[in-house]
Amino acid sequence: MTDNGPLPPHAAPAGCPAHTGAVPLAGLEYQQDPSRLYRDLRREHGAVAPVLLDGDIPAWLVLGYSEVGYVTSHDELFARDSRRWNQWENIPADWPLLPFVGYQPSVLFTEGDEHRRRSEVITEALEGVDQFELARECRQIADQLIASFAGSGQAELMSAYAHALPMRAVVQMCGMPHTGEDTQRLVEDLQISLDATEGEDPVAAYMRVAERIQQLVKEKRERPGPDVTSRMLLHPAGLTDEEVVQDLITIIAAAQQPTANWICNTLRLLLTDERFALSVSGGRLSVGEALNEVLWLDTPTQNFIGRWAVRDTQLGGRRIRAGDCVVLGLAAANTDPQIWPESYVGAENAAHLSFSNGEHRCPYPAPLLADVMARTAVENLLERLPDLVLAVEPEELTWRPSIWMRGLSALPVEFTPVVQ
Repeated sequence: MTDNGPLPPHAAPAGCPAHTGAVPLAGLEYQQDPSRLYRDLRREHGAVAPVLLDGDIPAWLVLGYSEVGYVTSHDELFARDSRRWNQWENIPADWPLLPFVGYQPSVLFTEGDEHRRRSEVITEALEGVDQFELARECRQIADQLIASFAGSGQAELMSAYAHALPMRAVVQMCGMPHTGEDTQRLVEDLQISLDATEGEDPVAAYMRVAERIQQLVKEKRERPGPDVTSRMLLHPAGLTDEEVVQDLITIIAAAQQPTANWICNTLRLLLTDERFALSVSGGRLSVGEALNEVLWLDTPTQNFIGRWAVRDTQLGGRRIRAGDCVVLGLAAANTDPQIWPESYVGAENAAHLSFSNGEHRCPYPAPLLADVMARTAVENLLERLPDLVLAVEPEELTWRPSIWMRGLSALPVEFTPVVQ
C-alpha cells in the first residue's frame, strides 16, 4: 500500500522473477520523493522487492542494509558480469539503461583475479594523486568559477559551480585540459549517458565519451605525464589501451556527476536546514557534518545496477533465480529502519553504503579524493560568499527526474555582489 492507495500493479512477463504487483522504477511517480517509494516497497515486500526497469524488464531491488551488505560481500552468489542476465533476449539495442548494464571490458564487469588486477592499477594510479595538491587545484578552480558570477549577486550553482568544479578537477587529474569546448562536451555526454532525460540518447552519448577517452589514451601513450592516465598505462600489470579506456571512463564517470550531486545536495542542506544556520559561514565542522549526512539521506547514487545471480539462491526471503538482475538500493539501505529504528541518522556515523561495499566498492582512495573535491567546493563557496541564501523557497527546489542519481535540477542563490 502507498499513502494514496495500493502500489500500481503490473503483470509479469512469462519467466519473469517479478510477480504481479511489481513496481516500475521508471516514470515520474516517485522521482521527486524516492524515499516514499522505498517505504512503500519495504512495507509491501520487505527487504527485497520485485521491480520493473524501463520497458517492464524485471529485476529485484534490495532495500535492506544487511541484505545489500550480503549481496556485495558474496561475489560467488551475486557477480558483476552482466552477460549472465537472463533477460538479454528482451533488451532492445536502444534500451536507455544499456550504458549501465551492457557488458564492457572494464573493471566494473570483471571478477576474481582479473578484477583484483584491474583494481590494483586504478588504486595505485589514484594513490599517486597528492591530496594537498588536489585541494589546492580545487581551490583555484573554485576561485575561477566564483569569480565568473560573484559580481552579479546571483547564480545557479548546479551548472555554474557544483557540476563544473569536479569536472575540471577530475579531467585535470587524468591529464586533460580542465577548460575548453572539448572538455565541456565530454562532461555533457557523461551526464546524458548516466542520467538521460526524455529526448536524450544515452547510448550515443556513451560512444562519444569513449571516443574522446581513446584519444586521450593515445596521446598519453605517446607523451606520458604526471597524471592518472599515464600511471595506468605505465603500470607493470600491462593493461591494454582498451582496458585503460574503459577503466578511465569508470573513474571519470564515478568522480564527476556523483561528486557534483554531493556538493549540491550538501549546499541545499546547509541553506535550508536551521540546524546549520548559525555556523554555515566558513563553518568547517558544519560542512563536514553536512557532507556525511547527505551521504546517509540524499546519497548521490541512489540505486546501482547491478549484480547478477550466479545460481538459484535465497535473499531476504525471496527466491532469486540464476541470471536474475539485482539492483543495489543504496539510498533505501542507508535509511533502513532496522539500523535507524527511530528514523534518526547520526551525522557522525560513516557506516553508510554510498560508496558501496565489498570487493567492488569504490576503490581506495577514490572516496577520499571525492571528499577533498566536495569539501573544498563547499567551504570555498561559503567563505567567498558568506551571506549566500536561496533565491527561491526551499519547497520550490526540484530534483532531477531520476531513480538512479539524486541531484537537484537547479540551485538558484542570491548574495551580496562581490567586486573582483
